[in-house]
Amino acid sequence: MKRFLEPLVQLAAPAVLVIAVGIGSTLVSSANEIYFLNALVSVAIVVAIYVFIGNSGVLSFGQISFVAVGAFTAGVMTIPLESKTGVLPQLFPILRDHTVGNVVSLLLGAAAGGVFALIVGLPLMRLSGLAAGIATFAVLEVTHNILREWTKIGPGATTLSLVPETTDALQATIGVLAVMTAAFVYQRSRFGRRLRASREDTAAARGVGVGVHRERLWAFTVSGALAGFAGALLVHLLGSITTEQVYLELTFLTLAMLVIGGLTSLWGAVVGALAVSALDSFLIEA
Repeated sequence: MKRFLEPLVQLAAPAVLVIAVGIGSTLVSSANEIYFLNALVSVAIVVAIYVFIGNSGVLSFGQISFVAVGAFTAGVMTIPLESKTGVLPQLFPILRDHTVGNVVSLLLGAAAGGVFALIVGLPLMRLSGLAAGIATFAVLEVTHNILREWTKIGPGATTLSLVPETTDALQATIGVLAVMTAAFVYQRSRFGRRLRASREDTAAARGVGVGVHRERLWAFTVSGALAGFAGALLVHLLGSITTEQVYLELTFLTLAMLVIGGLTSLWGAVVGALAVSALDSFLIEA
């Protein structure tokens, strides 16, 4: 019985904290509610980053590129048709002539982030150390430039606006809990265990038959999907977004949250995101 209860307790502690923040957002004024919701979305992003960095030990600066892809995918696909044809006339027809609901857009954001991560991860996951950091930073830069310049898939350098603001306290809380649960299930799975073994000793892991490249690619893809989902939550919280909002500042802020909380701990990722978000909100008010 202890074997089954212990994992549940490990997930329950951060889950209770997230639910408390979600409830707290409904008890404060509308002016302060945005701080609570921003904190919840930050938790989703940081946990998504933790899935790869925390389990693999490989530093990646590119995870926010998946947040950006998920945010722009969900945003573009939920703008009302009558508005989209007017403000985004250069979009590919499949993007311009179709619109989807809120829940479907979250799933599309996750799918876009996961597929993009899989594609770029195929060559990159063979790298480690400084080389991996530089390569993933290049992914962030290239993604930013494509989203900023290519008006066939978005607004380009202008603001993506008119996105329905559907990320309220309930959706944010449920979304974060879903991301945390996925991260917890992954780290408890055989895939997560193999990846952590390669983190501790790559040569020994290879010696017992662990495919390090394959395991890293799995984690990178899962992280990308969760990051895309978090990006969809973000764009539906803000109602509008620019490429600069999902670029360097968010990259280093979320990495700082993960480092402060603890790189190898799911609980630490949650606490670090909430602590830095609280400090950020306090300084804004001050």
